[in-house]
Amino acid sequence: MAPLSSVNPTQTVTQTTDDHPMESSMDSILQSVPDECDKVEEKEVILSEKTTAESSKDDNIMQIVWRNVILFAYLHIASLYGVYLMFTSAMWQTNLFAVFLYLMSGIGVTAGAHRLWSHRSYKARLPLRIFLAFIFTVAFENDIFEWARDHRVHHKYSETDADPHNAKRGFFFAHIGWLLCRKHPEVIKKGKAIDLSDLMADPVVRFHRKYYVPLVVLCCFIFPTLVPMYLWGETFMNSLFVATLFRFCFTLNQTWLVNSAAHMWGNRPYDININPRENHWVALGAVGEGFHNYHHTFPYDYATSEYGIKYNLTTTFIDVMAWLRLAYDRKTVSKGMIAARKLRTGENSARAHLVTNGVGPSAKED
Repeated sequence: MAPLSSVNPTQTVTQTTDDHPMESSMDSILQSVPDECDKVEEKEVILSEKTTAESSKDDNIMQIVWRNVILFAYLHIASLYGVYLMFTSAMWQTNLFAVFLYLMSGIGVTAGAHRLWSHRSYKARLPLRIFLAFIFTVAFENDIFEWARDHRVHHKYSETDADPHNAKRGFFFAHIGWLLCRKHPEVIKKGKAIDLSDLMADPVVRFHRKYYVPLVVLCCFIFPTLVPMYLWGETFMNSLFVATLFRFCFTLNQTWLVNSAAHMWGNRPYDININPRENHWVALGAVGEGFHNYHHTFPYDYATSEYGIKYNLTTTFIDVMAWLRLAYDRKTVSKGMIAARKLRTGENSARAHLVTNGVGPSAKED
């Protein structure tokens, strides 16, 4: 198994480099794709500036995007019909396939867009990066570049106007509301200032950004619908509403709960000065991403938790990939550093637990 590396909390996350011989030919193929991302970025900047100018008239007025409201409303209604079909007419293979896609696409979000590309908490060889990009596309949560950019802004300006899903604006906004309205001007402004050079240096990210629309249509909608129909004779309606629409909607809501519930409910054993919480229910649904007080305290830890693989399917996946030599340089936090941080900024319950177990100063020294 690839060795774990312990890092200093002041360590700067750097660009991942791959020099493995088996990847040279695959890298050259991806590198040969015409790079039109600069054009995309230029267009995005123009649109962003236009949006900023419009929004600057009154930053406090939320500009609703009715197209998104209608689409998300339909998606949730369709997913409810999908639940009905799961229990009435869908084949068991289709239901199992929907669960499998939910887990795989969830890992695409957590192990790929989040822990690899947003935080650089470990490194992945080219075959793994391609696989993660594929299963992340099944989740349909924007392209890798945009997801990572918004997430880096979220961490740097957490729960301010520059946070894309600022939890201080309420549960609904943090959960889905932020996708139903125009971005706050501060989100756009701060997003332009974030260093994203490491992302654009990755040919997988560039390829994914350039061809995202056809990729997401194929991976999120066509592929999940056709597989049950052609492999075990499922009906089109059951395939569409169960394996595609319900699975897609359910996965989205598990991701959104990290932004909403995990910022509101749970304990804060590592840093009581921030809102993100430890929420084990969210961790179960979001394949390991519910240990949010830990994650916002130690964002560079590849496991996003001090509990290893407990409730953390994503950490298990990365560890297996490391055993296969596809993942390496996993960053971790030492037990001593975690204990010291708990004593310094954690809740009293966490401090008392450490003292009871003989770690840190005695209660008389408080």
